[in-house]
Amino acid sequence: MGYGTMRLTGPHIWGEPADRNEALQILQQAVAQGVNFIDTADYYGEDVTNRLIAEALYPYNKDLVICTKVGATRKPDKSWVTYNTPQNLRDSIDNNLRTLKLEQISLVHFRVMPHSDVPFDESLSAMFELQKEGKILHVGLSNISREDLQKGMTMGSIATVENMYGHGQRTSMDNPYGGLTNGGEEVLDICEQNHIPLIPYFSLFNSLPKADSKIAEIAKKYDVTEAQVNLAWLLHKSPWILPIPGTSSQAHLKENLLAVKIELTQADMDYLG
Repeated sequence: MGYGTMRLTGPHIWGEPADRNEALQILQQAVAQGVNFIDTADYYGEDVTNRLIAEALYPYNKDLVICTKVGATRKPDKSWVTYNTPQNLRDSIDNNLRTLKLEQISLVHFRVMPHSDVPFDESLSAMFELQKEGKILHVGLSNISREDLQKGMTMGSIATVENMYGHGQRTSMDNPYGGLTNGGEEVLDICEQNHIPLIPYFSLFNSLPKADSKIAEIAKKYDVTEAQVNLAWLLHKSPWILPIPGTSSQAHLKENLLAVKIELTQADMDYLG
């Protein structure tokens, strides 16, 4: 289980957390409990999660993978905008290196934004160039369609894919923050065939807009929370899935991590779909 830092920011994924000390303790507790994959982005905040990570965890454990994303930025009105020219990407990487206090970032996802004026292959080529320069160790893709993933794999080594994925939301949908969001179900088979970890984000989002009666029934069966069953379903779905649930609560962090102990039967998985 990994940990996604997006929820450590203020409202609308902007500004400082309501309780900065709690945010720092969450990061420290996650690593203390064995989490060695942390997902962030310099447009969370802006720069809030990166600075929290550095303050809480630097100098980093040798086995800790800090994964960041580029391809987007934020305006003062809190809107999300595309930021994916080769120079944009270079500036983002340099900013992430600075705020995270790193000389090389282990993994960087190029997030594909809707309505881009920059061709996908131009942006991805810039990512591979930054990799050659040693600023990035591994290149991943986020919010990627099946077609663009296949295209990207012909251009270089794609280490990971980060798409929205949960029991109640498996395919493309309109993103609550604007634009189209590509689902994990559309690329999972490609990831499995090529041994590419699929990192689902918003994996618990499906429990917000509507109730999931099947998840609720399994949660009652095992006396666990619906969020835990959502995570357990992902972990049972494929060995190539790495959930990164985020939270701004130490109690919820502990709850999320306990989802790895839930053993769903084949009958449970067949029922959940």
